[in-house]
Amino acid sequence: MSQKQAKHPKGLYVLFFTEMWERFGYYLMLGIFSLYMLDSAENGGMGFSGAKKSDIYGTYLGLVYLTPFIGGLLADRLLGYRKSIVIGGLLMAAGYLGLALPGESVFYGSLLLIILGNGFFKPNISALLGNLYNQDEYKKNKDAGYNIFYMGINIGAFVCNFVAAYMRNNLGWGWAFAAAGVGMLVGVLIFLSGTKHVKSADVIKETTPEDMPLNRIFALVLLPVFVFGIIGWLIPGNIFGSDANDAFLLGCVPVIFYYGSLYFRAKEEDKRPVGALLAIFVCVIVFWAVFHQNGDALTVYAKDYTDREMSPAVASIAEKVDMVQKIEYFPTNDLDTGAFHHYIDSLKADKAGLDTLGKEFEEKATALGKEIGSKEQSYSYFSNLPADQRPQQGQTLLLYSTELYQSINPFWVVLLTPIVVGIFGWLASRGIKITTPTKIAIGLFITGLSTLVMVGAVTAVQMDSAKASSWWLIASYGVITVGELCLSPMGLSLVSKLSPPRLTALLMGGWFLSTAVGNKLSGIISGLWEEFGHTEKHYFFLINFAACIAATIVLVMLLKWLNAVMKEKNID
Repeated sequence: MSQKQAKHPKGLYVLFFTEMWERFGYYLMLGIFSLYMLDSAENGGMGFSGAKKSDIYGTYLGLVYLTPFIGGLLADRLLGYRKSIVIGGLLMAAGYLGLALPGESVFYGSLLLIILGNGFFKPNISALLGNLYNQDEYKKNKDAGYNIFYMGINIGAFVCNFVAAYMRNNLGWGWAFAAAGVGMLVGVLIFLSGTKHVKSADVIKETTPEDMPLNRIFALVLLPVFVFGIIGWLIPGNIFGSDANDAFLLGCVPVIFYYGSLYFRAKEEDKRPVGALLAIFVCVIVFWAVFHQNGDALTVYAKDYTDREMSPAVASIAEKVDMVQKIEYFPTNDLDTGAFHHYIDSLKADKAGLDTLGKEFEEKATALGKEIGSKEQSYSYFSNLPADQRPQQGQTLLLYSTELYQSINPFWVVLLTPIVVGIFGWLASRGIKITTPTKIAIGLFITGLSTLVMVGAVTAVQMDSAKASSWWLIASYGVITVGELCLSPMGLSLVSKLSPPRLTALLMGGWFLSTAVGNKLSGIISGLWEEFGHTEKHYFFLINFAACIAATIVLVMLLKWLNAVMKEKNID
């Protein structure tokens, strides 16, 4: 035990379990977010179109990683890390619990609370972890510390989808979102109980003459964010495909200019480290644009194009714990598309009529709504399942819930983290030191390879009349996880290593700004999924591959300079 403590500070484990529960809530919500928006109102969902779903998904993911700029700034200058983390956790818990309530206004208000909460929480827990490793006895283990921390993230992300599937299948969408809120509250309690182990790393840094005062930042950066966002929303037509895309991307412009100005206003000894980080931030935008399609385009692929039927052995166990999605084969499944939608529209009209007749018809209206939802889900799943694989009318198939596929990536993270860390450690012990920027470049390239696996997936079957094996998604997630482990925790570690101490949380917010832009682009790219026909889906993944390779080439061209900056600062 003493040897372990010598390698890593005690605070690592406090932050590990805090982040594990925070990510439990975050990824539980994200795993069902697209499914919830697509599901019909009769089934308890929002009933949004595919285009609107992708627009909201990308905007939410963009904003949730844009607000860390504000949260990091306030923590650095005013609040400190611990107070910011608690504020953020409570706001996110309130947002998840709000999603459990019906109504579109409550839906958007709850998303806003999560967005603001993540801004306070996310950059500051990462910065706090980095500060714990600034002591000489821990410095050499900083990369490994971030990898361990990253395992905590993904244990939470793995477990949460099983909870989501159980709650959604047996109790409804609202209970699943409520579970995310409870998880977040558990994380806050763990953090408060262990705060003594991180107190020493929570230091508000003194500003220097080169630092812009808070009031000027709000006047010259945050106010223009809202102005640019409103302009983007109101301009005629669309530059980036929708009003939300235009508002978000134009609203990012003042923040991007502010981060660029950090380089020009920095002291001479800080210019090259800040410049190196800004260059990394630009390159990794592509990674996030590809990676976060797991909650949108790849979730739709899992729902509609993946064979999710359970084997009898698995089903016999899963049924006992209510962990199955049951899809009944209705006679209406044999209708053509037009006739089916006409039939469903007539049922919806009947339900609307019942809704106007008062409480005595409420139970009948609810039952009809559930019937509509069941028949829509059934038609969607069976439409491209070969006839010889369909059950008889009135019988059911037992399926893996779509959200469970969101647990594949965190499963790979937990499994592969010791292997990836071990490989890099083994190489270092033999004198082959791979720098952090080089690891990030390797991660970008491997991410591109994962998209080629999906090219194989969509060309292996006729997607309009057959479903692909789940092994394609499992393999693709396995490849992208290797890329993720080389890039994401290493990026957090690099920010902590290279940032001037007084700017650590702010530049951590810059890392999340690149994540925000990438996330918004992931929604824009995912919106292209419906533009490609069944026989053209491979082009969707080839676009992703080309973007990854282009970003990798740019980063490789910068490696000599980036590694030189690391050497100047005597950083591994």
